[in-house]
Amino acid sequence: MDYQEKVLGIILHGGNARSLAMEAILKAKEGNISAARKSLEEAEKELNLSHNIQTQLIQDEAAGSESEITLLLIHAQDHFMNAMTVKDLAYEFIDLYENLYRR
Repeated sequence: MDYQEKVLGIILHGGNARSLAMEAILKAKEGNISAARKSLEEAEKELNLSHNIQTQLIQDEAAGSESEITLLLIHAQDHFMNAMTVKDLAYEFIDLYENLYRR
């Protein structure tokens, strides 16, 4: 996998993770807590794929490979960080909705 493919992989998996985390929040809002947690598990898997690619890029650079800082790489990092934030918030929302539906 070349550099650009790696960067696009971060975007792809980060976007998937964010979408799945948002899906989890919507499922929790509907009261389907178990489905919400399942979507969040899938989001974690996608986020891990994105993180693994990011780690590989970091390791390549640390080993002496030159890295291009392109707008595409910055966009990829933005996707990754947003996915992590939405995933973290999804955990909180699911817990909140679960508590509301217990009452």
